[in-house]
This record gives sequence, C-alpha cells and structure tokens, in this order.
Amino acid sequence: MKKVYVITGGSGGIGIEVARRLGKQGTLLLADISEERLHQAVEQLAEEGISDVATQTVDITNEQQVERLAAAAVELGELGAIIHTAGLSPTMSSGRRIMEVNMVGTGLILKAFLPIAVPGSVAVCISSMSAYFFPRNDTYNGLLKQPLEDNFLDRIEVFTQGRPDMSYGMSKLGVQLIVEEQAWDWGQKGARIVSVSPGTINTAMGRQEAAESQSMKMLMDNTPLNRMGEATEIAAAVAFLCSLDSSYITGTDLRVDGGTVAKAQDLIKQRK
Repeated sequence: MKKVYVITGGSGGIGIEVARRLGKQGTLLLADISEERLHQAVEQLAEEGISDVATQTVDITNEQQVERLAAAAVELGELGAIIHTAGLSPTMSSGRRIMEVNMVGTGLILKAFLPIAVPGSVAVCISSMSAYFFPRNDTYNGLLKQPLEDNFLDRIEVFTQGRPDMSYGMSKLGVQLIVEEQAWDWGQKGARIVSVSPGTINTAMGRQEAAESQSMKMLMDNTPLNRMGEATEIAAAVAFLCSLDSSYITGTDLRVDGGTVAKAQDLIKQRK
C-alpha cells in the first residue's frame, strides 16, 4: 500500500524542506493554516518534480479539523509518518496562544494519528533547543504531558505568567515530555515517536526571532559552529528518523543546534 507522509506546517521553511526529502517516497499530505501558502508550496514542489501532493487547510487547535486531516491521510494510503512542524515562536503571538498551538495542537495531532498508525509508522514532533533551558520539574511536568486536560491553558499559565518567551520554552519542553510519555502507546502498534530540537534556523521564523530577541542573539554568539542552521539540515534529521536506519530510536529527542545548548550550559556553570 502507498505510504502517506503528513506534514503540518507544510508550507513553512522546515516543512517544505521535509516535503522535498520525503516527496519521492510516497504521497505527501501538507497541512497548514494558510490555503494560499499551501498552494504556493504545491507549485514549488511540482516544479521540482514532486507531484503526488495533497493539501488540507487545518488549524491544529481545532479538534474536528485535525480529525479530518487524519481521515484524509487514511483515504490516501498507509501512514508512513506524521511530521508535526506547525508551531508559534515567541515573537509571533501571545503567551496563551503560543501554548495553545504548541501544546494543545500537538496533543490533538497525536491523539488523531495514533489510531491510524501501523507497524513502521513514525511521529516526528518539532521541539526546540529552548526546551533545554527549562528544568524538568515535578510541579509542572505532569501537566505538560497532558495538554488536552480540562483548563490546561489556565493551569499552565501559573508557571508561564503568560509571557511569550516562557510559554514557548515550556511548550517545547512539553513536546519532549509528551514524546517520552507516548512512546509506549506508539510502540504497541509497532510505531515510533520522536522529537527534533532545532537551534536557530535560517527560516523566516528563525530570522525574525534572531532579529528581535536579545537572548537569541546571545545564543547565536555562543554557537560553536558559529552560524545559523539551515532548514535542509533539520529535514535531513527528520528523514533519518523516518527511515529504517533509525528503527530502534523512539521516545527521545534529537538536538540539531550547532552545539548551542552545550556551550550555553557551559556558560551557566561558569557563572555559578
């Protein structure tokens, strides 16, 4: 049966590069909140010889729309992978909306796609190096693992104070915790679930954060590889995690950050 690769945020910088990597392995189903950007992505891919592409406009915080996305994937074939790149960064919205998209959206995507997973299916969720600057703490770890619980957004705001930067970093920690939490359930279906944590990446979103955030500039100045990463480098990591070469990797995070976190942690120790 034909494999289907679903990419949320499919018209974004990372999403389109993942589509290029996986587009010749099966059918692509690109999901995004913008129909216009999806249309542009399809045209771009077609010019490069990738034509087996379906699209669906989806707000990932809308459960019915997410369920329709999963249903569309079933109609197209067998789930090869769900690559969840959709999300908001600190300068893009309010803290509450960032938490809703990054956490509730992730919860809804995984809830909808786990039932259609088959042996060999993979879920890849995009986290962030920002997650590594938030300590794992029993006071909120349990809550972050369950973003679909009642009043989640109100309860987590006690810890984020509604700040976009706090909401972003904590939401990306939450993505990693969810991946660890759900590894067993996906494993029972012969499927895997992993996350990827990019550093500062040369996409529209990454450039916006680098330009507007002092903390991001500090991290860039202390990146061992002394440059931004490219979306192609994140797509390469995702392609590896979707391949048989990673068949024993699940329930964990792959950091692709040019060494930023390693150096930043070293700086923190020096200041103590």
